[in-house]
Amino acid sequence: MTTDSSSTNRAPAEGISTFKGQERALRADRLGTGGLLLSVLAATAPLMVVAGVMPTTFAVMGIVGQPLLFVVLGAVLVLFSLGYAEMSRHVHNAGAFYAYISRGLGGTAGAGAALVALVAYNSLQVGIYGIFGFEVSGLFATYADLEVAWWIPALVAALAVGALGWLKIDVNAKVLGVLLVIEVLLVVVFDIAAVADPGKEGLSLHAFNPDTLTGAGVGTALCFCIAAFLGFEQAPVYAEETSKPHVLVPRVMFLAVTGVAVFFAISSWALTVATGPAAIVPTSQEQSAGLLFFLTEDRLGATFTDVLHVLFVTGMFAAMLSFHNVVARYAFAMGREGLLPAAFGRTTGSSGAPGTGSLLQTGIAVVLVLTFALTDDKPTGDPTAPVLHLFTWGGNIGALGVIVLMAIASLSVVVFFVRRGAASAQAWRLVTSAVAGIALVVIAGYTVKDFDVLVGTGPDSALRWILPGVIGLALVTGLVQGAVLRARAPEKHARIGLGNEAFQLEKEAERTP
Repeated sequence: MTTDSSSTNRAPAEGISTFKGQERALRADRLGTGGLLLSVLAATAPLMVVAGVMPTTFAVMGIVGQPLLFVVLGAVLVLFSLGYAEMSRHVHNAGAFYAYISRGLGGTAGAGAALVALVAYNSLQVGIYGIFGFEVSGLFATYADLEVAWWIPALVAALAVGALGWLKIDVNAKVLGVLLVIEVLLVVVFDIAAVADPGKEGLSLHAFNPDTLTGAGVGTALCFCIAAFLGFEQAPVYAEETSKPHVLVPRVMFLAVTGVAVFFAISSWALTVATGPAAIVPTSQEQSAGLLFFLTEDRLGATFTDVLHVLFVTGMFAAMLSFHNVVARYAFAMGREGLLPAAFGRTTGSSGAPGTGSLLQTGIAVVLVLTFALTDDKPTGDPTAPVLHLFTWGGNIGALGVIVLMAIASLSVVVFFVRRGAASAQAWRLVTSAVAGIALVVIAGYTVKDFDVLVGTGPDSALRWILPGVIGLALVTGLVQGAVLRARAPEKHARIGLGNEAFQLEKEAERTP
């Protein structure tokens, strides 16, 4: 390979600092521990989980022991994180899941994982637009006596999120941080109020009794609850934008997963305390997603409940922005490594943000929101149908995709360290990764088996197989793409999962006479 004498195309040895190089690298030193932690925790949307996921799980599955499920899932995900975090010390790539899987199982498997990640995180992000638009429309109707179609605020939010996606990631982190902290404080206020004014059964710990987890609905309840954790696994996506990724990424992952487990276990327990364990299921069935607001109005008054409604919406906006940033970075990593057109592997302007990936995600969101808007209540007579379908279909497709990625990543961790001859040194991490992987496979199996319950279709509906089939199709398509690259463009195939390292190797080759 010839060496270009132009100084504008030559990068200094210490890093990628030319304009061309900067386009293919995310800007480092943007995030510290706090910014990274807030960016990943925002995706968990704590108020949306407490007000939406928890009452739905109580109502649909009839499982009183939901607080114990959060503890169990927290333990499983900590086991997963031990190996996943260790991988983050060796691999710094915005492609996170697929980069790790590439390093352990090869580029073809990595290509499959990349497309699954792109589909899964897009589904999670777009799904929230449905419930966001529905809630904002409700706020206009309640407080302004104004009828606004749900898809109008959803589209406005899509454009606002897209605009923020072009800004520096540390600016995004500040926006996410403010919204997240307010959400958490409001939920904590409710938790304290519930403990101070419990239901008829007092401060009962019955919800932590293992006997509450018996019955056919436990597996499906696990599927509901694991979706509440999604976000902690995103920390490695931002590794290139931190100053010390080998330190910050593992630290943030453990803080996130343990913090989420404790916070949600306490908050779901507070719901059982407020109603009484014996009444939590029937009350949830009666109040549905209004359970939290019903309980706060009784204990904390109408003003607090009104504020909670507004922050419920802003919390969803924070989650949409968090998932948007992740999708944009996956698209950037895939474009940089030849899995998407090269235009996606470029950063934008002074912000250093993956602008083309951000545009891609915004475009997908707008198209899907408009598609569901066109199916408004005309065929069914139910104005909430497209909203709930967008939310439940997107959320559960995305959750299944991330569960599958975590299971494959667990296997990849084991293979990666065995191939490096580090099996003895990493033995305990390999064991925990294997145990977590098996547990995640079981949860994925329950998710597919009970998909009709998760999305509210009948057991005979074709959607129970078509919707999870979206993830299967993404995996197969990605594997085929990887196999084609391996056969026709082996140099691109060899770059899958390498990230900036691939371009450092290119520079070294350019300097070699």
